[in-house]
Amino acid sequence: MKKIFLDKGHGGSDPGAVANGLKEKDLTHRIVEYAMDYLQANYTGFAMRTSRKGDETLTLEQRAKMANDWGADVFISAHINAGKGTGFETYVHPNASQRSIALQNVLHGEILAAMRQFGNVVDRGKKRANYAVLRETKMPAVLTENLFIDSNDAKLLKNEAFLKAVGEAHARGIAKLLGLPQKAKPTPSQPQQQKSSDGKLYRVQVGAFSDRKNAERLAEELKKKGYPSIIV
Repeated sequence: MKKIFLDKGHGGSDPGAVANGLKEKDLTHRIVEYAMDYLQANYTGFAMRTSRKGDETLTLEQRAKMANDWGADVFISAHINAGKGTGFETYVHPNASQRSIALQNVLHGEILAAMRQFGNVVDRGKKRANYAVLRETKMPAVLTENLFIDSNDAKLLKNEAFLKAVGEAHARGIAKLLGLPQKAKPTPSQPQQQKSSDGKLYRVQVGAFSDRKNAERLAEELKKKGYPSIIV
C-alpha cells in the first residue's frame, strides 16, 4: 500500500500570494482536491492524506512532520507563483535523491502537458531550492509552482477547468511514479446495479411480445450490444 501526502500550500492566516481577486491558499486547495478525487476514482493500492482539509494554519515544519510521522512514500506541495512572471516550474531539494528527481520529471511533464491544452504556457524548467518542505521531508518530495497569480497567468487560474486539469495531472504523475494499478472499469456486459435512496432496486423492461420469436430476436440484439437479457 503506497502512501501519498499532498500538501496544500499556505492556508488559514497565511493566504500566500494575493492578486487579481485570487488567493494562493484557495487555488492550492482546489488543485489538491481535484488530484485526490482523480486518484480515488481511477487507481487502487494507495492511501492518501493532505496537510489541511480546509483553511487551517500550518507551519512548514508541521507539514513535513505530518508526512514523516505517517511514513509517506511521496510528498507533493502545490503552490502558485508570484513576481509578475509567467509559466510553470517545479522544485526539488539541492541534495535531492534520484527518486525525487524521477518524481519531478514525471510530474513536470504531466502538468505542463495538461496546462498547454489551455494555451502556450511557458516552461520555466525543473529547478532546485532549499525549501523547508523539501529539506525536512524524508521521502521523495517535489514542490510545484503552478503559474503566476499576479500576471496574465491569472486568466487561466480563474478557469475552473484549468485547475481541474492541473490537479488531475498531479495525480497521473504520482500514479505513474508509484506504479499504481488502475481501477477496473465496468463493461457493458457487466452493468453496475445501483440502489435507490430508499434501498430498492429497479429494473427496466424493454419489451413485451405475444410472439416468442419476437422476444427472442430482441433478446439476441441486446446480448450483441453487451446487455444481459432474459425472457420471462
